Amino acid sequence: MMETIINHGRPSNGAAVSQFKRSTPYNRIVGSIPHPMSLHCVPNSRTHDRWDANLPPVAEVASGDTVILDCLDSSGAQLSPTSAVADFVAMDRNKIHTITGPVFVRDAQPGDVLQIEIRRIEHRGWGWTSIIPGLGSLPERFTEPHLFLWKLEKDFSYSLAPARLPLAPFLGIVGVAPEAPGPHRTRPPGPFGGNLDVKDLQPGTTLYLPVFHTGALFSAGDGHAAQGDGEVCINGIEGPMEAEFRLTVRKDMRLDEPFAELPPRVSKVADLGSWAFIASAPDALSAAKNVVHHAIDFLMDRFSLSPQLAYTLCSVALDLRLSQIVNQPQITVTGTLAKSLFPKAS
Repeated sequence: MMETIINHGRPSNGAAVSQFKRSTPYNRIVGSIPHPMSLHCVPNSRTHDRWDANLPPVAEVASGDTVILDCLDSSGAQLSPTSAVADFVAMDRNKIHTITGPVFVRDAQPGDVLQIEIRRIEHRGWGWTSIIPGLGSLPERFTEPHLFLWKLEKDFSYSLAPARLPLAPFLGIVGVAPEAPGPHRTRPPGPFGGNLDVKDLQPGTTLYLPVFHTGALFSAGDGHAAQGDGEVCINGIEGPMEAEFRLTVRKDMRLDEPFAELPPRVSKVADLGSWAFIASAPDALSAAKNVVHHAIDFLMDRFSLSPQLAYTLCSVALDLRLSQIVNQPQITVTGTLAKSLFPKAS
């Protein structure tokens, strides 16, 4: 497939916009917008691992065009389906979050909004999840590195027996160039989007991001084949993906933070109910950590999983949510695991 490559100098940026005011109600943002049938494909050799508005664009598209990004896994192809924990330990951490882009969108100016229709995301049949000492939600409990490799079928993975894990691919990083001069590491998200790790940003979703620089400078990557809300061990199922987007400049909108419209939820499995783990503490992080501890202990006791595999499964399947933030001095967090993960036990 052909890619559209800019072979001239990067257009100069407009003045940065420090604050956005909403001028359009959310219930009026969707309208009839013409979309020319123009397709652009960007290979996974056109990547970067820092946000920086001074990076030269790898492709230029018109508003309304469709772009297909070939995305490496978050290691930047340092891991493979045959990697061992020693390979993981030896990785160059400066290459983490290798993302494809940036794509220059014509007519996008600071103060505009980039409408990103997520049309298709496909995994490549494998992925990995790790435990990294000092990171994740429970660094005090898990102090040694661990790597788990997943084989991915079309809709499920059976790699972590006896669990049957539904797959729901999405990209953890979808963003435009941040307002502040770069370079910036890609881990922290912000108003520009970036490493949001919102698993709801699946095909059928429309994401809206404020534009800070001429051309918007859109990039995406960090594919996850599955992830729980919380991504508690530091990873979802990390893997290479191909993603298709339609990019449209909206001059009739103003945003100061990301906003998305989500499609109806569609489940690959019957709803068999859930196991819920509930904890309260003076702060949400402490309550969430207690929930994760309880869920790990449950998986170890009920299904004889090792602590590392229980933690791994929680990262890709446990959904954390705030249940209440008003009953001071305690905040309550609930974590749920679908019973359909273990159909023979349900």
